[in-house]
Amino acid sequence: MTCLPVVDISHLASDRLNERCAVAQALDRACVEAGFLYIRGSQFDWTLFRRLHARAQLYFALDDAVKMTSYIGRSQNHSGYVPIGEEAFGEGAGDLKEAYDVNCDYPHAEGRRPLLGPNIWPDMAGFREDVSAYYAHIMDIGRQLFRAFALALGLDEDHFGPHLAHPPSQLRLIHYPHDESADDRPGIGAHTDYECFTLLFATAPGLQVLDKQGEWADVPLIDGAMIMNIGDMMEVLSNGRYLATKHRVKKVKEERYSFPMFHACDYDYVIAPVMRGETPRYAPVKGGEHLFSQTARTFAYLKQRAAAGGLVVSEGVPSGFFGQRKGATGA
Repeated sequence: MTCLPVVDISHLASDRLNERCAVAQALDRACVEAGFLYIRGSQFDWTLFRRLHARAQLYFALDDAVKMTSYIGRSQNHSGYVPIGEEAFGEGAGDLKEAYDVNCDYPHAEGRRPLLGPNIWPDMAGFREDVSAYYAHIMDIGRQLFRAFALALGLDEDHFGPHLAHPPSQLRLIHYPHDESADDRPGIGAHTDYECFTLLFATAPGLQVLDKQGEWADVPLIDGAMIMNIGDMMEVLSNGRYLATKHRVKKVKEERYSFPMFHACDYDYVIAPVMRGETPRYAPVKGGEHLFSQTARTFAYLKQRAAAGGLVVSEGVPSGFFGQRKGATGA
């Protein structure tokens, strides 16, 4: 898939509305056409990208026992180390990857939710500082993109602003080891992303998307650009104008690091179509509940808690619902 759209978002930082609108129009076209695209921008601080990559290499080289002291199952907000095999989509084998997940670091006692609380941080000098700097940087770019989406959908530019106070937006540091003995076990199984949109920086190929012909197509890397894709929540917000696209990471041919940032609205924000003058094709979805219910279907520690009766998870939207054109009567 060498023809994905490329959108330069540099002018989202402009003080001229017409320049910001031009970016919003280009973003809109790319999301309608593909759902996957590349973005470039003068906003990107590639020094932070390189620091994050170097820090991830050092962290994942640690002994498993050391990494498991920050196991995600010990966290209050679904943050921490994710060992190989912890996560699986559907009934298949666990994904061939390990990760470190970082959420909104929310220290307050009031207002906590299943994905909103204090992060777990490993006892590794420089880790919290490097990861937090990158998280803040990509969150700022995400806020600019939310303003662009508001313009693209015919809304006030700051429509999403009040709903981005403490979003459960997650940064994942993912390590895909190269393992010849793993047969065809995927790096990560086929899925759509649950949030509004994802911004991805990766060090090697491996990502594939399901194209309109139902075939898996490789997504090559482009120097100086990030990969962006639409998630479930933006599909609902746009009333199906943009579709979440199913994707996966195939068995990698070389060691690969990937750093997706999943941008969401606040946990309690109700996701519903915002297109003016259109009949809603989707029922409203409680954003945080959708995110947590989908997460609980894939992580072993959450499945175990639910099976033991220690965790109640809403049924949520069925797997495979998003990424397909919906009829006028909706979901």
